[in-house]
Amino acid sequence: MSENLHKIHLTSFQVIILGFAGVILSGALLLMLPWASVKGAVTPFHEALFTATSAVCVTGLVVQDTGSYWSSFGQAVILLLIQTGGFGVVTVAAAVSMMSGRKISLMQRSTMQNAISAPKVGGIVRLTKFILKGTFLIEGMGALLLLPVFCHDFGWKGIWMAVFHSVSAFCNAGFDILGREGHLYPSIVGYADNILVNGVIIGLIIIGGIGFLTWEDICEYKWKFKNYRMQSKLILATTVCLIIFPACFFFFADFQHLPVKSRFLASVFQSVTPRTAGFNTVDITMMTEASKVVMILLMLIGGSPGSTAGGMKTTTFAVLLLNAVATFKSQEHAGAFGRRIDDQVIKNAASIAMLYFMMFLAGGIVISTAEGLPILGSLFEAASAMGTVGLTLGITPSLHKISLYVLILLMYMGRVGGLTLIYAVFSGKNKANARFPMEKVMIG
Repeated sequence: MSENLHKIHLTSFQVIILGFAGVILSGALLLMLPWASVKGAVTPFHEALFTATSAVCVTGLVVQDTGSYWSSFGQAVILLLIQTGGFGVVTVAAAVSMMSGRKISLMQRSTMQNAISAPKVGGIVRLTKFILKGTFLIEGMGALLLLPVFCHDFGWKGIWMAVFHSVSAFCNAGFDILGREGHLYPSIVGYADNILVNGVIIGLIIIGGIGFLTWEDICEYKWKFKNYRMQSKLILATTVCLIIFPACFFFFADFQHLPVKSRFLASVFQSVTPRTAGFNTVDITMMTEASKVVMILLMLIGGSPGSTAGGMKTTTFAVLLLNAVATFKSQEHAGAFGRRIDDQVIKNAASIAMLYFMMFLAGGIVISTAEGLPILGSLFEAASAMGTVGLTLGITPSLHKISLYVLILLMYMGRVGGLTLIYAVFSGKNKANARFPMEKVMIG
């Protein structure tokens, strides 16, 4: 028995998913402590687990209002879980090792590479240090910019408010602590017309969601876009398109009752936040059904690889789109910016997209059936969980346990990533190397 235990070797992908699970469970146990809640009561396990999962998976869906239910200790635990989830469990573990002066082994470097979607193992420690420094610098700047607004409204408590919302926005978590008794789950609706708050939150969401490797290209090459990696070019181009086009749609489809300035701010904010951020400045339940469907698609796409965001990723969407364009043009290979996309990357993108859509549909159907809710609302909550977004139509706090556990599973899968989960399950399995005869199958 002991010999078999010594022979167990975890792959880097298994380390990642088990690391996330361990942090979630630890966070849930801390949130169950009496002093984690304002009333000093023990929080039920399923509610603590849901909150911890939402925080570590940087989602923002909650069953209790974060501002009024959790004490300062509880909010601090949630913020620590958000920061850990934003960095990635492996990155945090590596940072602790580096600060303690221990050397990073080759296995640890490989795990770090997979955790932050780095192209190679070489230079991974330097890249991790760059990520840590950049993150704290950007979050600090965000907090300083938010400080005047929150200190004006909340006094000295505004310092904690500014720090919490800066970290939450950068990590694309969507948690807010603005709620109070009689005014629960407000998000930042009260600052819908505040240009500074809107601008800072939008900026933090985008910077956190474009990915650490894109930061590196921007810092190294500045405005020389042609020198960026193809991945960074795809990410930036796709991100711009996924902000502009939905914003234009929301501007003309919704918010007609608002003045032009407020309508513009609301449209831009609501086009940015569905891609895994979770804040909102308007009542989403009042938006048109067409806009809700657009938001579902944005939530499933999510942020970019190697970022604080979840979802199936902008690059997955871009690769599938480019492959479709190449197919329509009868081109043998898909490509962009003078580069060809590897066929294996296209296979991976198709697999990830299929996994996400299947899980999203299955989750929505289960919730709709179990709760007796309209399918659109159930699919919205499922997409919000799968894309680790946190937007809600007000359904999540009233769900029963079975639906909450469905959302927990979707949040977990959405954060660790589809391929990570697949590789963790099937790594080490015998691969069939035999090639069978080929036969054509008619499609379309």
